[in-house]
Amino acid sequence: QVHLVESGGGLVQAGDSLRLSCAASGRTDRRYAMAWFRRAPGKDREFVASITWSSGTTGYADSVKGRFTISRDNAKNTVYLQMNSLKPEDTAVYYCKANVPGADYWGQGTQVTVSS
Repeated sequence: QVHLVESGGGLVQAGDSLRLSCAASGRTDRRYAMAWFRRAPGKDREFVASITWSSGTTGYADSVKGRFTISRDNAKNTVYLQMNSLKPEDTAVYYCKANVPGADYWGQGTQVTVSS
């Protein structure tokens, strides 16, 4: 199993930046892609960004492209989401996900609130 813990959320103003972290523990010896998702109030959970084990390939939702950057430090078993130029519509609970072959693991989420 893989245990994920997100951190770094908070209350910021529009235009500010935040950096989320997701620390993995457990079966970190396996190589797997990681992703960030978010769920805004009253909406379904949606994809935000993803990154392969080698960090060679990243993907982003159109809504965050150019503003958010996903990265990872495999030595620290941590994936990051740098969020710049935040907008009120970025307000959501942000979750990280480990795409382990045969299973997916989710963290408990971290709240990001962007005021206008």
